[in-house]
Amino acid sequence: MGDNVVVVALECTNCVGKGRYHIRKNKKVQRDKLELKKYCKHCKKHCLYKETK
Repeated sequence: MGDNVVVVALECTNCVGKGRYHIRKNKKVQRDKLELKKYCKHCKKHCLYKETK
């Protein structure tokens, strides 16, 4: 991976602490924190996932 690419964790906003995804992010292209709608197997529906530290 390049110097600008990092692995970040996305955490479900509904069931905090259970549902997580790990994805790669380019710091030069995407500077702010990611917010994506993804499927949560604990909630059994599509939820908003936010980037954690």
